[in-house]
Amino acid sequence: MFFPVRLSLVALCALLMMVCAGQSTLCAADPDTTFFETKIRPALIEHCLECHATETEASGGLLLDSRQGWATGGDLGPAIKPGDVDASLLIRAIRYDDPDVEMPPEGKLPAAVIADFETWIKQGAVDPRKQPASGDPEQATESVVEKAAKHWSYQPPVIDDALASRADLIDHLIDRQIKSQQLTKASPARPAVLIRRLAFDLQGLPPDPAEVKAFADQASPEAYEALVDRLLESPQFGEHFARHWMDVARYADSITLRGFVLNDAWRYRDYLVSAYNQDRPFDQMIRDQIAGDLLATGDLEEDRLRAVATGFLALGNSNLEDQDKTKLEFDHLDEQLETIGRAFMGQTIGCARCHDHKFDPITAEDYYSMAGIFRSTVPLAHANLSKWISAPLPISPEQQQRYDRLKKELQVVAAQIKSFKAQQTGKPAKGSLIALDSLPGIVIDDEQATYVGDWTHSTSAKPYVGKGYHHDANTSQGSKSATFEPKTIKTGRYEVRMAYTHGTNRATQTIVQVFSANESKMVRVNQRLAGPIDGSWISLGEYPFEAGGQAFVMVSNEDADGHVIVDAIQFLPVGQPDQKIAKADPQKERESEEQREVQKKLAKQISELQAKEKQLKAEVANRPTYLSISEGEPKQEVAIRVRGNPHQFGVKVRRGFIAAVGQADHFAKQIPQDRSGRVEFAHWIADPQNPLTARVYVNRVWSWLMGEGLVTTENQFGTTGAPPTHPELLDHLAQQFIDQGWSTKQLVKQIVTSDAYRRSSRRDQSSQQRDPENRYYSAANVRRLPVESLRDAMMMASGRLQMTMGGSLIPKGLSADYNFNHQGYRRSLYQPVFRNSLPPLFQAFDFADPSVSVGDRNQSTVATQALEIMNHPWVIDCAAVTAKRVLDEKQWRQSAELVDRLYWLCLARQPSKQELESCVQFLTAEEASKSPDSQRVQDLVQALFVSIDFRYLE
Repeated sequence: MFFPVRLSLVALCALLMMVCAGQSTLCAADPDTTFFETKIRPALIEHCLECHATETEASGGLLLDSRQGWATGGDLGPAIKPGDVDASLLIRAIRYDDPDVEMPPEGKLPAAVIADFETWIKQGAVDPRKQPASGDPEQATESVVEKAAKHWSYQPPVIDDALASRADLIDHLIDRQIKSQQLTKASPARPAVLIRRLAFDLQGLPPDPAEVKAFADQASPEAYEALVDRLLESPQFGEHFARHWMDVARYADSITLRGFVLNDAWRYRDYLVSAYNQDRPFDQMIRDQIAGDLLATGDLEEDRLRAVATGFLALGNSNLEDQDKTKLEFDHLDEQLETIGRAFMGQTIGCARCHDHKFDPITAEDYYSMAGIFRSTVPLAHANLSKWISAPLPISPEQQQRYDRLKKELQVVAAQIKSFKAQQTGKPAKGSLIALDSLPGIVIDDEQATYVGDWTHSTSAKPYVGKGYHHDANTSQGSKSATFEPKTIKTGRYEVRMAYTHGTNRATQTIVQVFSANESKMVRVNQRLAGPIDGSWISLGEYPFEAGGQAFVMVSNEDADGHVIVDAIQFLPVGQPDQKIAKADPQKERESEEQREVQKKLAKQISELQAKEKQLKAEVANRPTYLSISEGEPKQEVAIRVRGNPHQFGVKVRRGFIAAVGQADHFAKQIPQDRSGRVEFAHWIADPQNPLTARVYVNRVWSWLMGEGLVTTENQFGTTGAPPTHPELLDHLAQQFIDQGWSTKQLVKQIVTSDAYRRSSRRDQSSQQRDPENRYYSAANVRRLPVESLRDAMMMASGRLQMTMGGSLIPKGLSADYNFNHQGYRRSLYQPVFRNSLPPLFQAFDFADPSVSVGDRNQSTVATQALEIMNHPWVIDCAAVTAKRVLDEKQWRQSAELVDRLYWLCLARQPSKQELESCVQFLTAEEASKSPDSQRVQDLVQALFVSIDFRYLE
């Protein structure tokens, strides 16, 4: 007798991964040199060589631009011990294991990058670089700016008119390089492979199985172009390309500090979706994101778009607890400049905060010229804990009038409540004056005090006793005092109270000394908080006093961290009723029937007004706001900060830009004295004559579609970045991009309709050996899907994916992002990006670090990724729903048809003969069985999810 054998899920996964691997070239092993060139060299360029290269000051004496450099090491000895990860000082530094040696200083590297360095060292630290040769004497005297200005990326594009007019520009220049490198072009990709590639590249989602079959039946050039046009017009195009740019913009819905939630950040994300779907010119998108709030047009929808786009400037992950607000502001603007530089121009602007850039033409003067622009804005609302700015979103005049009316009504209601409460309690309403003759006990007003040092009389803050109050005039700590002494006092025990007006600029530990009959006691008062007694008074304690004896109170500004306020001191005999209106007799008044009726009426009026106040506040709070910054009082000059210290001033510089790039001086001269200069900053970056901007963006789009940029260091176009593999192609594409109105969709169509894009990923052995990294595009690059596409594809297979666009998924009232439970079935784009609570799948599959501008995500391939898909409850549930969906369709008559349906749903293709046989064997206990167990179908779905053909694009 034969018994059915049920394969385990793990065994099936292994089987399917081998089968799928046999269908493509997805698992080709890279040699050690390739690993260094693709993983280690780019990381060294991006994070290390600014300070540890031959032409730098070689911090710590360590050079990392050659094998000899790290082998010799610096002050602490050799940086790397090949084969021994834990013994290598470099690893200790980048792991942040030793607080005395933490590199890079601006922040710990992503875990995936650290893992790459560990793998590299464990495998022997293969490094093909040689010791850089020293320059000749003439070059040695050349300034950094003079040398860097000769770099290709700072020069205007070189355009050949004959090439520019070619319809096949991309293929002509790519094929020319292929021929010169003696490579063989791969054959065109199969239709099913091509449509899957195109669908994921243009909308981040798998194609519909019926669409794949129809395209395979009529795979003509006309059908392909029609497919491209349809995908470009799909709303999902904007969603997918918005997610690309969100990596660059370091988008997040929270900040790390205390998990604060940025409730308005989603509007910036939705702006990007709209902008890409409308094919908004990219130069306009630049202006929107840097100065959109200052470029009003009078068109409400356009003004809203532009204003919301400035959220780009407010997404930084700042330390809002920093009590040195000047330092906080400089750190904040430094993050803004660094992100702007990387995102739009491929420049590490922040390197010039402390000194002239070591490699690129960015001087400290340039840096502080740009810093002056952002010092002329208001980036944060400061308090003990600073906060980001949520500005009112532009609305129609009718809506504005309504909100203005609601605010005025709210003010009237609040004043009425305050007035009625004052009548109800017999106490003066907050904000009114407190008459001296209304107070019981002995009261010494500030006008009767004796002062040492300069004190200033004021009536700015209410309520106060008498005619005003005094505050210390300047910050000469410990040199000022105010003494309050009654002329006469009877022997007895008194409660001593102090009156003051609280405020955010007050001292938190005001020293008050009470001198009584037999003691002297010091009390510290936090004058930033309202007095606990009626908001104006605080008790200093109870003390015995004797007639003719010591009886006075002295307030000083010793150790004061803000203004010290003195208003009045009250000596209240212990046992006397605590009441402010001494002349009235509230008890007798309450006993009268008339007064009880008055009180009842007041209580009812207050209750009704409070309900109305609550309603009005809710309506006013519904006014839409957006994340942004705002214009401040312009400052025409900002001083260079010596070595980046915000408190060490150097020479002042006028507001401007990077002098060596584009028409910097032309735009700097246009900065008005009464404006910050953000508008001119945006115009300078978006200027067609800026040699960096179009190149950088075109290179990004190329990398999003082809797997890697023509310049592989996508955020670094400076002299330490990689040179372009096809400089002519990059220049011509950049110029055409400008000439075609900065249209992203036209650029995308030009790339995806090229033969280079439509090639198969299969290469012959000779081409593999000559060009192991496929830098010359003789074939398509095999690419892993981003985690958002993986998640969305699983939901699409299950039938759960909801295509609703826009809006926020953050629960109302959520104040912190810790342990957030990501739920729902909308596209992954709309999941909140919480810096403290990324979904586990996102962490496993190299989601971009949302705290820094990311040009190219890490592409790690580790076992934990497959294990995450195999074990994650959400994935298991998704597989179960997919299985149920297919079983409920009941369109299959036998297991082979069911397997075929699953392959089309999950992989957008038919199973091979070998795959079909293996899957049918797994599903059926006997060959004749036509009712496979639902659990086995679920296991098969999950195995397809974990397969490399699901996770990768050929």
